[in-house]
Amino acid sequence: MNRYLFVIDYQNDFVDGALGFPGAEKLDAGIAEKIRAYGPSHVIFTRDTHFENYLDTREGKLLPVVHCIKGSHGWELYGETAKACAQVNAPAIDKLSFGMDVSDPETAKVLPQQADEIELVGLVSNICVVSNAAVLQAKYPQARIIVDAALTASFDPAMNEKVLDVMESFQVKVINR
Repeated sequence: MNRYLFVIDYQNDFVDGALGFPGAEKLDAGIAEKIRAYGPSHVIFTRDTHFENYLDTREGKLLPVVHCIKGSHGWELYGETAKACAQVNAPAIDKLSFGMDVSDPETAKVLPQQADEIELVGLVSNICVVSNAAVLQAKYPQARIIVDAALTASFDPAMNEKVLDVMESFQVKVINR
């Protein structure tokens, strides 16, 4: 069975940086443990990626908080998750928007040719996690898509619960809820 773990945007700026929120740091040990359990060749991580002109972009105008500037500390993966991704030599996908662009040649190099099961963990549940669950479901229509509710979160707990319901409504399996 081709099983993959996608660690979505578990970056310093979303944990304890510009857009960090209480409780995000509590996901670190569990995400790192899951990365190690999946092991080499089965883990991919994404990074929300912006540039110095962020405030001039559509997103920057709607969310005027500079974050995840490529090469900055905030752009890097957080804590034990960063160490675990390095240990399993997980490749990165730098995303320029909420969901990854599967048609981008650099992204396509990282994505598996086929997948039977894809699990997602990371941040933020109601923005990038849900966006990537939908993108991956479109890319791999026969794959089982899973989101581990214990290893994703939002700055808004009520919105987190709502988005888990929404994902279940489009046939994403939500576990550990």
